[in-house]
Amino acid sequence: MGVPAFYRWLIQKYPKALVEATEETGVSIDTASPNPNGIEFDHLYLDMNGIIHPCFHPEDHPCPPKTFEDVFNNIFLYIDHLFSIVRPRKLLYMAIDGVAPRAKMNQQRSRLFRTAKDREIAEAEEDRLRIQFKMDGKPVLPKHECEVEDSNVITPGTEFMYKLSEALRSYISSRINNDPGWKDIKVILSDANVPGEGEHKIMSFVRQQRRVAGYNPDTRHCIYGLDADLIMLALATHEVHFSILREIGQQPVHESSNMANTSVLWVKKPYQFLHIWIFREYLELDMKISDDSDPPGNLTIDLERIVDDFILMCLLVGNDFLPHMPSLEIHEGALDLLMAVYKKEFKNLGGYLVDMSRLAEDKGTGYVKLSRVEKFILLVGLYEERIFKKRSELRERQLKRLCNYANNQDDYNGGRIMEIGTKNSSCVFFSEKAPAFRDSAMVSEENVSFPLVSDDAGSSEIVGNTKELNEILKSNLRKHNDLYMKGSCTDKVRFGNAGWKQRYYKEKFSAESSMDIENWRRELVANYTKGILWVLVYYYSGVPSWTWFYPYHYAPFASDMKGLAQVRVRFEKDSPFKPFDQLLAVLPPRSAHAVPKVYQTLMTDEQSSMIDLYPSDFDIDTDGKRFQWQGLCKLPFIEVGRLLSETKELEKNLSEAESERNRNSIDQLYLGRTHKLASQIFSLRPNPNEMVNIDTSLRCVCFEMIGGFMHIPCLLPGVNVPDKYFVCRQLLNLISWMHNSGMKSRLTDRPIGTE
Repeated sequence: MGVPAFYRWLIQKYPKALVEATEETGVSIDTASPNPNGIEFDHLYLDMNGIIHPCFHPEDHPCPPKTFEDVFNNIFLYIDHLFSIVRPRKLLYMAIDGVAPRAKMNQQRSRLFRTAKDREIAEAEEDRLRIQFKMDGKPVLPKHECEVEDSNVITPGTEFMYKLSEALRSYISSRINNDPGWKDIKVILSDANVPGEGEHKIMSFVRQQRRVAGYNPDTRHCIYGLDADLIMLALATHEVHFSILREIGQQPVHESSNMANTSVLWVKKPYQFLHIWIFREYLELDMKISDDSDPPGNLTIDLERIVDDFILMCLLVGNDFLPHMPSLEIHEGALDLLMAVYKKEFKNLGGYLVDMSRLAEDKGTGYVKLSRVEKFILLVGLYEERIFKKRSELRERQLKRLCNYANNQDDYNGGRIMEIGTKNSSCVFFSEKAPAFRDSAMVSEENVSFPLVSDDAGSSEIVGNTKELNEILKSNLRKHNDLYMKGSCTDKVRFGNAGWKQRYYKEKFSAESSMDIENWRRELVANYTKGILWVLVYYYSGVPSWTWFYPYHYAPFASDMKGLAQVRVRFEKDSPFKPFDQLLAVLPPRSAHAVPKVYQTLMTDEQSSMIDLYPSDFDIDTDGKRFQWQGLCKLPFIEVGRLLSETKELEKNLSEAESERNRNSIDQLYLGRTHKLASQIFSLRPNPNEMVNIDTSLRCVCFEMIGGFMHIPCLLPGVNVPDKYFVCRQLLNLISWMHNSGMKSRLTDRPIGTE
């Protein structure tokens, strides 16, 4: 996930860092032939969850997958296509999300519970529409249960993820034996039983390789993934020859006669490369320290240090581990504001904010200049009043426009409010057909049978009706999601109006007095500062603690970030959860089918000692938001001690197959017989714990990189930095969003580098 809207910000501001990928067409593509993009990449890394999700639940596909096998075949096609674009010559690394750090589990838990609740609401609305269609004499295709109904199974430890690993092993064997482009490369599979998030396992591998004797500093890396934090992680490696591959945007699916009867996903998508070396050059130009803020003392400007400070600024506007500060929204220009303050105040700050080369010293927090970071954030906090006032003005104008629009639309003019979703939800939307729907809702779907049609004309009618039902369903859910259009939005804090800070602490923390507010401020700032340090270490050196997490749903204000230098932190290097423990920590009761039967009662039995951690309904804080999806799920945090004490006993009742799914593993290396390392690998003593035979021409070796290497946050000696891309170095006069009439006109001129 990473920084919300970061990728959009980047492509609008630094457009020439992105280059459209050239793809060959045809039934058979020779992946051993020269790369049509003009770059011969050495390593391709796949953040596999960015592939698994669209293959599991593709959007707008006329015949989505129904079985695990359908999903696996889609994944294989997806990998084949990415491989044909990049054509790595030395290494393919496939990383699936394994058990995540505790700090990430809060976000996962919130997302998965929200997914389950959204499914419940969507299913209830679909049932209602099916009844209405039946009453109108419009037959539709019946609902079918299938293996891929619940996307929450894309979580380590589930049967789906275990079968996916088995399928990928067979796929790798097939490609190494049959595809010339795969024959001479190393393939590493880091599956869901290897702890760590996919992109972080990849970056850990890159950092470790940089410390290996004989490493080529001109190695060309390419990573595929959809998470915006890949950009920050790639920058943090300080590898110049790094590219990120991703889709520009999905093209509309046009149904053909073949597609109507197949679950194979094949949607033509244009791809683009984000070249890190061009992005670094943009940063060098855009982060140029102003003349009235010359470096203090004899300090020289170092691009590598600027890059590290930029990464700190990025994580301040958003990351997957901390709630973001209320005033820092990237779509409102927060990152532009941080960059402008940094450049203007660099001298007054005393220099750089971080020194990641000191991370290896193991002396507390010396790698972050907390006194400088405090001064920097407080300077940003001076803009909060203006930001909130501007946001309030825009909100009022938006509400007026929507009210005028609704009054002019027949759909909303005199429209009745009707219920949508479950009996526990307070979700409503407008519909001129409300009375008919309300009456039909009294009929149970079990009492409805759709007529069977055997002729082609009838089948065509059913397909057409089903499409119509799905379109209405999507429209109704969009209306349900829009709090403004439903007239159910609230704004208790009223940012931009006098007293907003007091109201924030009262609404979010029940703080009544100024002393209460100050106590909460201190508590939040101390924990938030620890969180900033945790994320920085994670980006540069791997997981600093598997069990640490930020224990609140809300963040402090930028103007509250006082006393950072007094915070003392030392993270304990503990162990990751087991897969089943994470499943219990993040899955909602609706997805209890994905955990072993002996664990399910913990989530579903009303007499369970942990049932309070699995609410069937929960509060979503949408105060000040327009859309339901922007709301914050206020779920109880998982209490690790309680969870582990329960699972420790239940583990004894697991079957052998379940115990296999519950173990933490290590990466697997695959080589073909003709690879130059094959003779060394094949000469290893066969050991069931080390060697996995796939076939006579391929052997898999489980391996683990030697730990203890600290990352070198700078360019490596001997690297050939690409020639400068820009000739014209004229920079734009960037104006922060709050000085403009709207959020979409933040720049006064063209994006940088467009001439």
